[in-house]
Amino acid sequence: MSMKALVTGGAGFVGSHIVDRLIDTHEVVVIDNLSAGLLENFEHHKDDERFTFIKGDITIDADLERALEGVDIVFHFAAQPDVKLSVEKPLFDFETNVIGSMKLLNLMRLKDIQRMVFASSGGVVYGDAEIMPTPEEISPRPISNYGAAKAAFEMYLSSFSELYGIDSVSLRFGNILGPRLTHGVVYDFYMKLKQNPKRLEVLGNGLQEKTYLDISDAVNAVLILSDAALKGFNPVNVSSEETIQVRRIAEILVEGLGLDDVHIDYTGERRGWAGDVIKTSLSVERLKSHGWKPQFGIEQSIRKMIDWLIERFGAIP
Repeated sequence: MSMKALVTGGAGFVGSHIVDRLIDTHEVVVIDNLSAGLLENFEHHKDDERFTFIKGDITIDADLERALEGVDIVFHFAAQPDVKLSVEKPLFDFETNVIGSMKLLNLMRLKDIQRMVFASSGGVVYGDAEIMPTPEEISPRPISNYGAAKAAFEMYLSSFSELYGIDSVSLRFGNILGPRLTHGVVYDFYMKLKQNPKRLEVLGNGLQEKTYLDISDAVNAVLILSDAALKGFNPVNVSSEETIQVRRIAEILVEGLGLDDVHIDYTGERRGWAGDVIKTSLSVERLKSHGWKPQFGIEQSIRKMIDWLIERFGAIP
C-alpha cells in the first residue's frame, strides 16, 4: 500500500517538483497559502485522485489538522523564503519559519507521525564558514534572520528526535535552479535585462561565489534520502560541488539571451545585501555516500534556466 505524504509549500518551486515525483508512488496532499506558490505549478495533477490541495497556512492549527489527516511522512518546504525580507521584518520571518514549523512538528508528535524531510539551507545556516567545502559537522553561524530561523528549527528536529522518536532529514540546500523558479539571481538578472537590455545592475562587487544545483539533481537527492529512512536527526548538504561567481552568472545571462553591448554595473559592496553570504561551498560526501551524483554542471543548469525563462516570459528583443 502506498504511503500518504504531505508536502507543505507544494505549490512553490522545489515543492511542486517534489510533488511531481512523489505522486507516482504516494498519495500526496499539498498545503500552501499561495503567497509565493502558484496553482499552475500543479495544474496537471488537479484531476488525479491521488492528489489533494488544501489552501491553508502552516501557522493556522485548523489547516494543519486537516492537512495531516492520515499522513505517513511530511516534506516540509513551506517558508518565508526572502533573506532580505527577514532582515526588514524579523518577527514575520520568525512567525512563519519557526512558529509555523513548530506547530507542524508538534502536531506530528500528537498524531504519531514519525518522519519529516525538511528544506533547510546550507549557505544561510553556516554563514561565513571558515572551512570550505563546509561539512555538516560545522556549527551553524547564521548571519541573517532567515538563516537563524532555519538553524533554530533544526535544533528542534534534533530534540524531537531524542524526546519523541521523530526521524528527520534536514536538507541543507545550495542554491537551486530550474523551471518554475521566480526569484534568485538568474531570474532577477533576466527581469532586469527584460526591462533594459542595455544595462544590468549587479548588487555587490560580483565576486560573491556561490554553489548552484539543478532542480532535477536536487529532487533526486530528496527522494534518495527519504527512501533511506534514516533514524534520528540527519543534516545533509544538498549541493553541487562546483561554485561560480556572480559576475560569471551575469555574463552567461547576457550570452544566453543573445544580447550585445550590455553594460554590467556593480554596486561595489562585498555583500550584495544585508545577510548575503559572500561565499558558499558545501561538502556533499555524506549525500554521495547514499549513491547520489549530480547529472548537470552549474553553467549547464543556468543555460537550461535561461531557456525556460524565454519560453515562459519571452525573448528579449
